[in-house]
Amino acid sequence: MQPTKGQNVRASDRAYAALRDDIVEWRLLPGTLLAEVEQSERLGVSRTPLREALGRLTAEGLTTAAGGRGVVVTGISLEDIDELFELRETLEGRAAELAAERGDPDDFARLHRELLAAPALISGEDPARHDYYALVARLDAAIDTAVSNTYLAQAMGALRVHLVRVRRLAADDAARLCAAAAEHAAIAEAIAARNPRLAHAATTVHLHRSLSHIKATHTPHS
Repeated sequence: MQPTKGQNVRASDRAYAALRDDIVEWRLLPGTLLAEVEQSERLGVSRTPLREALGRLTAEGLTTAAGGRGVVVTGISLEDIDELFELRETLEGRAAELAAERGDPDDFARLHRELLAAPALISGEDPARHDYYALVARLDAAIDTAVSNTYLAQAMGALRVHLVRVRRLAADDAARLCAAAAEHAAIAEAIAARNPRLAHAATTVHLHRSLSHIKATHTPHS
């Protein structure tokens, strides 16, 4: 029995999500060849939905063509990181401004209070740190919602996939995470105060410090 189109779409989504997670979490290292037969068997999908998944990953810059052999996982250099942060400053700075103009101050005031308490999560074990990352993701989502610009949200979503990869290259120490929590709290506070210029400035400070930390603790993957 041939799979329906709907089943193919679901299989493609499943393969895409699995491969993207493996790439983002560095389980599939840069330069890894993603051969169709091997990956189809590993993921339990046929080659047609796998090709669709690989096409999406290539469009996002997570894989690239390997001269007729299939596709390989792309790498991230320090130059790539600089370029990502240039784009990040442009997108996130503007998003923070718009969130300050359009968002619900009460929502961001609550996030501000939670972020001020975040060091208690960061100083704990890994599961607690996951709670901190979830809190930061909620701030991102709140900004996306407040901005109410589908194209900006899509661009930022695509960028964040690469930023998760970048974060894995840097030392994930408690001191930097606590400082980042305070920086995120400042962003939320500025948005809650409906101060676009301050929101943009707080975002710029956070990104500058994040980039400096990543470059200082960067661990190349071969």
